[in-house]
Amino acid sequence: MVNKYRNTLRNLKSLFLLLALFTVSSLVSSASLSSFKPSFDSIESTVVRKEVFFNYLLPAIHKKNAEIVELRSAISNDELSENQLNDLVKKYRIDTPSKEELLEVIDILPPSLVLAQAANESDWGRSRFAKDFNNYFGIWCFSKGCGVIPKERDEDAIHEVASFNSLEDCIDYYVLNINRSYAYEDLRLMRKNQRENLKPITGILLAEGLGNYAFPGEEYIESIKSLINFNQLERYDFLN
Repeated sequence: MVNKYRNTLRNLKSLFLLLALFTVSSLVSSASLSSFKPSFDSIESTVVRKEVFFNYLLPAIHKKNAEIVELRSAISNDELSENQLNDLVKKYRIDTPSKEELLEVIDILPPSLVLAQAANESDWGRSRFAKDFNNYFGIWCFSKGCGVIPKERDEDAIHEVASFNSLEDCIDYYVLNINRSYAYEDLRLMRKNQRENLKPITGILLAEGLGNYAFPGEEYIESIKSLINFNQLERYDFLN
């Protein structure tokens, strides 16, 4: 009888958790990208917090990737003016406005990779920089007043943690940084190779190109890959 009572309680608890998860996730998915920002600190259940976090970020990630796909199509089909091409060359800091170079740097990032880095860098949306400054990726900036000074910054350091007006702005900059910085050239070459060989672009693969994102590089890569695998994040890579 006691075991039967305990099993019933467990089943009710699981049901309640699933209902809460469905309700909160639906709210996040149906809200506009910026109008609803969950209070991740207040979500006690780890399972629910993770799913709400994913659902909060995913619309902005898919939106950004859709913009990139559209831009790639315009480049491939010669639909951009010379001025537009020159603007892209400056923005992405490349040497020549050739299709090949532009398409190498202007490409999508798998949602699994973006979600895993955001979870890692923002402590699932609970870091001070994520909550107060919409910085989900630990992004630094180097001009005075560009962001917020970290509390434990070295005396001779000049960096600040960048501040963004919205989640979308943060993702825009994060994707631009990965796509144009010399530090992630290997990641871009991996992505290009996948495209040329008609193979899927996955987060597990591109995580290998993040060695320069944090120190020590190999440990960081493994932490991102572990996040992707444990949370089965590659389920999102083929829904874009």
